[in-house]
Amino acid sequence: MNSYFVDLHIHIGRTEKGAPVKISGSRDLTFYNIAKEASERKGIEVIGIIDCHSPAVQEEIMHYLDIGQMEEQQGGGIRYNRTTVMLGSEIEVRDPGMGPAHLLAYLPTIADMREFTEWMRPHMKNVGLSSQRIYVSARTLQEEVVGRGGLLVPAHIFTPYKSVYGSGTTSLANLLDPDKVAAVELGLSADTEMASCLSELDRYSFVTNSDAHSLGKIGREYNRLLMANPSFDELKLALAREEGRKVAANYGLNPRLGKYHRTYCDSCESVLDEADTAVDRCLYCGSAKIVRGVMDRIRAIADRGAGQIAPHHPPYFFQVPLEFIPGLGKKKLQAMLDTFGTEMNILHSASAQEIREAAGEDIASAIIRAREGSLAFEAGGGGRYGKVSRP
Repeated sequence: MNSYFVDLHIHIGRTEKGAPVKISGSRDLTFYNIAKEASERKGIEVIGIIDCHSPAVQEEIMHYLDIGQMEEQQGGGIRYNRTTVMLGSEIEVRDPGMGPAHLLAYLPTIADMREFTEWMRPHMKNVGLSSQRIYVSARTLQEEVVGRGGLLVPAHIFTPYKSVYGSGTTSLANLLDPDKVAAVELGLSADTEMASCLSELDRYSFVTNSDAHSLGKIGREYNRLLMANPSFDELKLALAREEGRKVAANYGLNPRLGKYHRTYCDSCESVLDEADTAVDRCLYCGSAKIVRGVMDRIRAIADRGAGQIAPHHPPYFFQVPLEFIPGLGKKKLQAMLDTFGTEMNILHSASAQEIREAAGEDIASAIIRAREGSLAFEAGGGGRYGKVSRP
């Protein structure tokens, strides 16, 4: 069995011709640029690009297949250099009596994805854009994805906007068939211990992904999977924990760095980071204009206390992305990449002494403390990321 770094949630901002896909995404987030960045700079062997339902994106994929710069992987997925791309789609559902929620659908081949697009087209106002609402029930969408041999994964399940628990409902089973969910995505403001407060999630593999809206954000959260090879069929086995395949580790931001970790007041712009903020008004100014944070939402719907982690859930490592390291600018980072090859090598393989020689004592100290989980943080909330505290 082989070990692979995996990030399954990356957006496309524009096509190479400039057509919009994810409006809030960077213009240089094209299908090709994402694959190149993941393979050559990040060192991530499996990525999920979740706007592959767009017909304009599909045209670009076919172009690179036709000219031989990419190839379809046996077992599903598209191969570019050292990276396999899983073809995905992020879709918004809103069932009667519930709020909006985003779901991730992955399909094995470009042919499967093109057929899925044609099925969605009459049920969606603009099938060319990312994260669009589909006007069918969540279970109808789920049946279509699974029936086509695909995987259905609820996205960033606790965030206050457009997620199953954050805005949709209080139980996954209210929205979806629990037996046909491949895994759940924790999101940037949650970790395994927090998610384990809901016993209905015990059965699922957890994945944590970047939800990248720019090239630099690819790999800010990721996973290590054990698979025989980097293909869709093997990913399916790994998420189901079958035949020795599995999610072996999750690497994510300390939840305090997530931009929706704690409740936030829109009036006085305070992050309510006290031990107990399960209130309807701001603790500081009394305003009712608050954005409920992930931690506080979990506390409100939990059916048990923290710490009861299912035996099959792997370690969750608080991995601080290099862009969060104080003092590490673009030039210094590029110098380190010239030395070590990829960001994964810097984060996982380079020794403390090697990093000191390449970047200096202060940056090396911060990277090593990030590996050890000993960095201090200021909590994020209300759409504002937390940050690493300077010593």
